[in-house]
Amino acid sequence: QVQLVESGGGLVQAGGSLRLSCVVSGGTFGAYAVAWFRQAPGKEREFVAVSRWSGDSTYYGDSVKGRSTISRDNALNTVYLSMSSLKPEDTAVYYCAARPIRYSGGYSHGKTYDFWGQGTQVTVSS
Repeated sequence: QVQLVESGGGLVQAGGSLRLSCVVSGGTFGAYAVAWFRQAPGKEREFVAVSRWSGDSTYYGDSVKGRSTISRDNALNTVYLSMSSLKPEDTAVYYCAARPIRYSGGYSHGKTYDFWGQGTQVTVSS
């Protein structure tokens, strides 16, 4: 069973930056695409970014494009999400999710992911 554990959330001032980590265990790391989603109170879950395998194939949600970088460390079985120029509207619980790389399409749809972490809270103060 694949397990994902997020860390790195916290309170940050607007304009600041942070890096979230997602450690993947229980499976072959390279066999999974790993994505980040977020959900703010009262809002629907939102796609943030995905790393399909080696990190060369990445996609970003429009709300974070240009301010975020997703990367993978295959030696540590970890996927990172670095975010800068943070805004109060970035406040949310951030989740990482994984699915086999053989799945095609729909990377921005949470329902296509088989495994989820417990989430880490990010709060951006104005």
